[in-house]
Parts: sequence; structure tokens; C-alpha cells
Amino acid sequence: MEPNFKLSRGQKTSLITRYLRHCWQYFVIGLVCACLGMALNALTPQIIKITVDSILGEEATTLPLWVQNVIGWEALQQQPVRALWYAAVGVLLVAVLRGVCSFGQRLYLAKGSESYVKAIRDDLYRHIQHLTFAWHKAHPTGDIIQRCTSDVDVIRSFVCNQMVEVVRTVFLIGLYLSIMFSMNVKLSLVALLFIPIVGITSGVFYAKISTRFKAADEAEGDLTTCAQENLTGVRVVRAFGREKYEEDKFHYKNHHFSQLWIKLGKLLSVYWASGTLMTSLQVMVIILCGIVETVEGGMTLGAFMAFIAYNEALAWPVRSLGRVLSEMSKAGVSLDRVGYILHAQEEQDAPDAVDPVCGDIVFDHVTFGYEGLDVLQDVSFTIKEGETFAILGGTGSGKSTLVHLLDRLYDLKDGQGAITMGGVDIRTMKREALRRSIGLVLQEPFLFSQTIGENICATRPKADPEEMRKAASIACVDDAITAFPDGYDTVVGERGVTLSGGQKQRVAIARMLMQQAPVMIFDDSLSAVDAETDTKIRTALRETLDKATVILVSHRITTLMQADRILVLDGGKVSDLGTHQELISRPGIYKDIYDIQMRSDDRALILEGGEQ
Repeated sequence: MEPNFKLSRGQKTSLITRYLRHCWQYFVIGLVCACLGMALNALTPQIIKITVDSILGEEATTLPLWVQNVIGWEALQQQPVRALWYAAVGVLLVAVLRGVCSFGQRLYLAKGSESYVKAIRDDLYRHIQHLTFAWHKAHPTGDIIQRCTSDVDVIRSFVCNQMVEVVRTVFLIGLYLSIMFSMNVKLSLVALLFIPIVGITSGVFYAKISTRFKAADEAEGDLTTCAQENLTGVRVVRAFGREKYEEDKFHYKNHHFSQLWIKLGKLLSVYWASGTLMTSLQVMVIILCGIVETVEGGMTLGAFMAFIAYNEALAWPVRSLGRVLSEMSKAGVSLDRVGYILHAQEEQDAPDAVDPVCGDIVFDHVTFGYEGLDVLQDVSFTIKEGETFAILGGTGSGKSTLVHLLDRLYDLKDGQGAITMGGVDIRTMKREALRRSIGLVLQEPFLFSQTIGENICATRPKADPEEMRKAASIACVDDAITAFPDGYDTVVGERGVTLSGGQKQRVAIARMLMQQAPVMIFDDSLSAVDAETDTKIRTALRETLDKATVILVSHRITTLMQADRILVLDGGKVSDLGTHQELISRPGIYKDIYDIQMRSDDRALILEGGEQ
């Protein structure tokens, strides 16, 4: 992943607000309920003040006149016990109303929270589906998953908890301070003095926490990637006895990850301890100053008790502002990490992109490479429509790159030549439509964790079962499938681990045949099947795909020899081109490989149904 990618403040704000469009009303209702709850909470100290000063004491009441008329205050003054019951009922009523507001707050904030995070995940998943193949090749799967899960949860927590807490806290501070100033200006100034101190302290910790959290978050991505690779490569781990090595590797990454979080935890511990100290100090100072004010007659005992209640109610929200700043550091890192994915360039068609045109496929002076290293160098050849065209070459000669370029998994840049189909440059064609026109089976086919039938019908989910069986028969996998207890309803394990390598390849071939594409590419997709099955599949394909353009990529001569023409690649360049008979009649790479492979003792079996 890009280590130095950072969103600007405006971009972060835009990213946060983008997903509020369809759920803002939930947050508004939740915040209104929260503010009403805090306003109701402010009434309890006033009830206590009136009870101490005007019911138990002799102070004049501060109740509004209309309230006095409703409760019959003059009569209550003559009945202190009844007045106390009224005060208790008042506290109970306030508590019930606060409970209703709390219910509304939690309900609507929960709705808003889930709607918000759902919108982010949907957008991330949709965006990832349209990112380039090169982007996916360059980024570890585990890190992508971690950004789409843990980092999204951090953003959700910040927006739906911390940001909401900011609004609630600002409202509470404004409300309570206004009440406290109306009660005693001196004490209110003392209480107000501690707020900027907490803010400055939080700001200092904010910068340090941000750096440490980013390191911990990236380490979590490495740990996730390590676990994901181990689980998906379980066969290799077992086959080569790498269990101890994998355990040690995971232990190292896990230890590093844990140590980073311990360091972050130490910093947060210092932060929270200092916050607790300042809060306790503030409460102590307010109590001391309040006692002096009360003794000197600056305020009544009931007002002092109410003031202490308001001050204690302010203590945690003021500290929570610092907590929000520390969480903001985490959210800032997560926004950068999620924003990196969302700002990655999607595959885009040209504004005037056209549907694919069937016809001859022409590679015209194609040069292409990865990371500055050329894999193909000035490659030119033509595949005629309806022709069976074969490609042979050593490892790294560019065979699969040709296939990827034709399927537009990579695009040629200006000056790198051109690839046309039916005389039209494929770069001017709609990607999705082009890929529907090209069936592709890779050497390492991917199967979904579904039933075998669902995997075969992935390209045509509503296809008739008979068509599915026919495709499986052509791929010589129908007998193997029906031998399973559940037949086509057999659930394939993750990445197809339930099936053998040859069975996976044949299921993938059947899936591609269901696509009924005019161009079909077999990229070394018969490498895991035996020679006899290879022959049967090729024979069935010849009988079925007489009108399709077929491209065979393989290192096995018997797979290629019946192609109409065979292209030989060497070091990314065209070494030879011709029919099987033409190529074996002259010296070259093809003839050398042919001679080596035909020395096999089972030549008769290999050639059965093959060379004429």
C-alpha cells in the first residue's frame, strides 16, 4: 500500500459527509433526543436546590410563577412532608422522561450508525470490483480486507459515537455553564478555567497517538495478510512441512503487533491518568471555593449542592472532548487508509466506447512490460476468426501476458502497439462487453465456496441443468461429479480445496463453456490433467467449438499440435509461427521440445486422437 498517502482536511470532511446523505435524519432525531435528555437532567439539581433551600430551609423559591400556581406552592409551604413527596415525584418524572429520551437517542443513533457503515462498505466493495487488475496484483489481500473492516469500524465509531459526543458535549457545556453562571459567576469562572487546560493537554497527546496508531494499524494489516496467506496456502504448508516456519513467522508479526499496541496503551494510560488528575483537582478546587462562598453568604446551601452536581456532570464530558481528539487521531489514519482505496483509479471506458466486434484478432507491434521490465517486445501476429490458435513458450516468455492484454486486464499505452478485434482497437471497446465475449480458463482456476453446479453456472446462473451437464461432459468432469454423494450439489471448499487440481481445471473449463463466448482462451488450463483426459477434452472441444476462435496456451506439444497455427515465443519475441508440420520440419525451439516430449514411453497414448 502507498505509505505516504494522506487526504487533505477537506477530502476527509467530504468522505465523512458523503455517506450521511441517506441517514442524516436518524442522527438529527438521535441528537435532539440526547439534547432533551441533558436538558431534563439539568432539572434534577434545581429540584434538589429548591428542596434544600425552600422546603427544608427558609429561602424564597426561584420557581417560575406559573409553576408555583400549578403545584399550589403557597399551600405546599405549609405541608413540608407533602412538598417532599412532590419533589420526589418530580425527580422520578424527570428520570422517566430522561429514559424515554435515552431510548430514542440510542435507537435512532443505532439506525444511523448501521446505515452509515453499510453505505461505506457497499461503496468500498463496489469500488474494489472496478479497480484495475494491476492494482489488485500490487496490494496484499489481507491488508485490503483489514482496511475494509477494522478501519471502516474506526471511522464508524468516530462519526457515530465521537462526533455525536462532541455535539452533545458542546450543548451540555453551553447549557450547564449558562446555568452555573446564573448561580455564581466566581465559581463558574474557576470551572471554566480548566477546560482549555484539558484541551491543550489532549492536543499534545493527539499528535503522539496518531503516529503510534498508524504503525499499529499497518502492523495489523501485515498480520491479517500473514494469516490469510497461511490459510489459503494450507496445502503448500502441509506438503513442505512448513508448519514451524509459519508459526514462527506469525509469532514474530503477532509479537510486533502486540508491542505496538502496548506502547499505544502506555501513552493512553498516561493521558487518561493525567485527565483524571486534572478532573479531580478541578472538583476539589470547586468544592473548596464553594464552601468559602457558602460560608460568606455568596450562595445558599441548596445552590452550592446544585452547583457541585452541575460541575460533576461537566467533568466527564470535558474529558470526553480529549478522548474525541485521541479517537480523531485514529480516525484520521483510518480515513487515509480507506481513502487510498476509494481514490484509486477505477477501470474506465472511453466516452465513445463501442461494443466488441467479432473478427480477426491482430497483435500489431505490441511491446509491454511490468515495472519497467519488458516482457513482450515488438510482437505481431494475427488470429483468424474461427481458428484454433496455439501459443508455446518457456516460463516468462509472455504467454499469459498476451492473454491478459487481450482480455484488457492490462491496457497498452500509446507507443506500445495495438490489439484489434474485427479491425477495431480493443481499447475503444467496452470492457465488460469485451470480457463477456472472451471466455478465459487460467492454469490456476478459482472456484467459489458454492456447489459445483453453481460454479459451473456462474456465467449463466439461469441456465438449464441439461446445458450444465453437457458442458461438464465436454470438459470430461461429469462422471467425477456424479460420483460424489451429492453430485452437482456438492459444496466446493474454499478456493476449491474439495477437488483435485485436474477436477478444478475441468470444472473451470465447463464454467467457461457455459459462457458461450465467441473467443475461448485456455491458458495452460489442461496442465493438471493426464494425457488421456487431455486428448478426450481436446477431441470434444473440436467437435463442439467449430465456430469459436480458440486460443490454446500450453507447454505440452500434444495439446497444441492440432491447432491451425502455432506461435512460438522466446524471451518475449516471436520466434516462429506456423502449423505443426511446418514447425517440426525445420530446426527451432518447437522441434526441440517436440523431440524431447515424444521420447516418452507412452507416446502411443499421447498421440491417440492427436497427431495424424
